[in-house]
Amino acid sequence: MKTGREFFVTAENIPRATAKRLPIYYRYLNILHDTGKRRISSTELAEAVQVDSATIRRDFSYFGALGKRGYGYDVDSLLSFFKQILNQEHLTNVALIGVGNLGHALLNFNFHKDGNVRISAAFDTDDAIINKIEDGVPVYPIQELAHQLQEQQIQVIILTVPSSAAQSVTDDAVAGGVKGILNFTPIRLSVPDDVLVQNVDLTNELQTLIYFIENFGK
Repeated sequence: MKTGREFFVTAENIPRATAKRLPIYYRYLNILHDTGKRRISSTELAEAVQVDSATIRRDFSYFGALGKRGYGYDVDSLLSFFKQILNQEHLTNVALIGVGNLGHALLNFNFHKDGNVRISAAFDTDDAIINKIEDGVPVYPIQELAHQLQEQQIQVIILTVPSSAAQSVTDDAVAGGVKGILNFTPIRLSVPDDVLVQNVDLTNELQTLIYFIENFGK
């Protein structure tokens, strides 16, 4: 067992920082495609996504020759490439564990609008919502977690449960075959080596933002 490590979609030889920027590039390329733009330089892309052009060229270089000197990058070709790399050609179903205030907000968020991801099942302990449909998503008893994940072949979960329940719920999810966890709890989860965890600590992010404003924003 180990402490959960950051989740990223990439080959083993691609740096984690590069992998985290790929969805940013992909989303902006979608915008360019929708506006009819056919090509873009690394400088233009840098200004749009707030990543310096040297970093963009280095990121792209891990995947071979994606552009041409003096021409830049073909938007449609680049979009198609990243769509395949990020597995956007197939719909991925994920499960939401914990339908509290944050859980309801995530159910309301239309993941499918910006990517091929949707919440297809939710789990909770509240009798008032169990076995009902919340925002178009069926809510199952938490006791059925492992069984339903196996039955529905769901390998990614979003964890928004109370801290006291985080590890036990994670253990049940792993028993159900989960391979990826988006963890909104402050607990650092213990998972097997083949399970990837991405931690999202909203309080920490907000405190960091306030710190930078107070110390560097004046």
